[in-house]
Amino acid sequence: MLLDDISLQTLSFLLIFAFSAGFVDSIVGGGGMIQLPALLIFLPQFSIPTIIGTHKLASVSGTLVAASQYIKQVKVDWKVMLPAVAITGIFALMGARLVSSLDKETLRPIILVLLVLVLIYTLVKKDLGTHHAPKYHGKVFFWGVMLTGAILGFYDGFFGPGMGSFLIFTFVSIFYLDFLHASAYAKIMNCASNVPAIIYFMSSGDVLYKVAIPLAIANILGSIVGTKLALKKGSTFVRIFFVVVVIGVILRFGYDIFFKH
Repeated sequence: MLLDDISLQTLSFLLIFAFSAGFVDSIVGGGGMIQLPALLIFLPQFSIPTIIGTHKLASVSGTLVAASQYIKQVKVDWKVMLPAVAITGIFALMGARLVSSLDKETLRPIILVLLVLVLIYTLVKKDLGTHHAPKYHGKVFFWGVMLTGAILGFYDGFFGPGMGSFLIFTFVSIFYLDFLHASAYAKIMNCASNVPAIIYFMSSGDVLYKVAIPLAIANILGSIVGTKLALKKGSTFVRIFFVVVVIGVILRFGYDIFFKH
């Protein structure tokens, strides 16, 4: 036995899911839809906060590595991104503080509809995200990104699933960045939204470090492979991958809403 009643076989399965989650998340986001359900299934003996805390610590490791890889290849406007990181983190903390007082289940149908609209828009706009042609600059871009960080940061702290994909879609559809630049910006802001939650879970003792650390390593490896593939194949590849992942997330939400009891 590896840790209490966690076997080596169980950890091995979790490592495979963590690698897959890191791979997917590094390209278009949505890795949490792979890793978190796996933890819930394979570690049913632990509390939900402990599962989420373990998941957050493992997943943010891969996100940080992906962000660093994108930053090396994509020009980032740090005068915009640094304030955006702070805003995203602050609003994520605000969202996390409201988790216990509001019913998150009422959000599922709304998020499902939004995801379907995202998918339709992406499919209709054939050239969406394939060319880097920023539409806004200066103060307009700055405050647009701040608003994006505030809204989606709050969403991530309160609910979370699909955060990375929503960020990428926003940068592509509203700010007219290509998918590679959008992925870079999304990874940076996603890291910021996760930090408050991770600090909270670590301070409350809701992290299984002997599980989280191996999963973090697997997540990082998947993230490295995914990022290199995205940078090599370019925005057209990322766009196709984005569509596939959004469809997967829609199916998952649909299952949770209509069939899971």
